[in-house]
Amino acid sequence: MELQAFLAATLVAHVGFAIFVTAHGHLTGRDPGKWPFVTLAFGLAGIAAYFFYDESADSSP
Repeated sequence: MELQAFLAATLVAHVGFAIFVTAHGHLTGRDPGKWPFVTLAFGLAGIAAYFFYDESADSSP
Protein backbone atom coordinates (compact mmCIF):
# COMPACT_ATOMS: atom_id res chain seq x y z
CA MET A 1 0.00 0.00 0.00
CA GLU A 2 1.30 3.41 -0.88
CA LEU A 3 1.91 5.91 1.89
CA GLN A 4 -0.69 8.37 0.59
CA ALA A 5 -3.36 5.68 0.41
CA PHE A 6 -2.51 4.50 3.92
CA LEU A 7 -2.70 8.02 5.35
CA ALA A 8 -6.00 8.69 3.58
CA ALA A 9 -7.50 5.44 4.89
CA THR A 10 -6.26 6.21 8.40
CA LEU A 11 -7.74 9.72 8.27
CA VAL A 12 -11.10 8.43 7.05
CA ALA A 13 -11.16 5.74 9.75
CA HIS A 14 -10.31 8.17 12.56
CA VAL A 15 -12.97 10.64 11.42
CA GLY A 16 -15.49 7.81 11.21
CA PHE A 17 -14.56 6.60 14.71
CA ALA A 18 -14.95 10.12 16.11
CA ILE A 19 -18.36 10.43 14.47
CA PHE A 20 -19.33 7.06 15.98
CA VAL A 21 -18.31 8.17 19.49
CA THR A 22 -20.24 11.43 19.11
CA ALA A 23 -23.34 9.66 17.78
CA HIS A 24 -23.20 6.99 20.50
CA GLY A 25 -23.00 9.68 23.17
CA HIS A 26 -25.95 11.51 21.67
CA LEU A 27 -28.11 8.39 21.28
CA THR A 28 -27.43 7.07 24.79
CA GLY A 29 -27.58 10.43 26.55
CA ARG A 30 -23.97 10.06 27.64
CA ASP A 31 -21.76 13.15 27.44
CA PRO A 32 -18.89 12.20 25.13
CA GLY A 33 -16.78 15.03 26.57
CA LYS A 34 -13.24 15.02 25.19
CA TRP A 35 -13.43 11.50 23.73
CA PRO A 36 -14.34 12.43 20.13
CA PHE A 37 -11.15 14.52 19.96
CA VAL A 38 -9.06 11.77 21.57
CA THR A 39 -10.57 9.28 19.13
CA LEU A 40 -9.83 11.58 16.22
CA ALA A 41 -6.17 11.66 17.25
CA PHE A 42 -5.64 8.06 18.40
CA GLY A 43 -8.33 6.00 16.65
CA LEU A 44 -9.26 2.70 18.29
CA ALA A 45 -7.45 3.63 21.51
CA GLY A 46 -9.81 6.59 21.86
CA ILE A 47 -12.84 4.36 21.38
CA ALA A 48 -11.57 1.94 24.02
CA ALA A 49 -10.96 4.81 26.43
CA TYR A 50 -14.45 6.21 25.78
CA PHE A 51 -16.09 2.91 26.64
CA PHE A 52 -13.83 1.73 29.49
CA TYR A 53 -12.70 4.91 31.27
CA ASP A 54 -14.85 5.48 34.35
CA GLU A 55 -14.79 9.13 35.44
CA SER A 56 -16.60 8.29 38.67
CA ALA A 57 -13.54 6.34 39.85
CA ASP A 58 -11.52 9.58 39.85
CA SER A 59 -14.01 11.57 41.90
CA SER A 60 -14.01 9.81 45.26
CA PRO A 61 -15.88 11.55 48.11
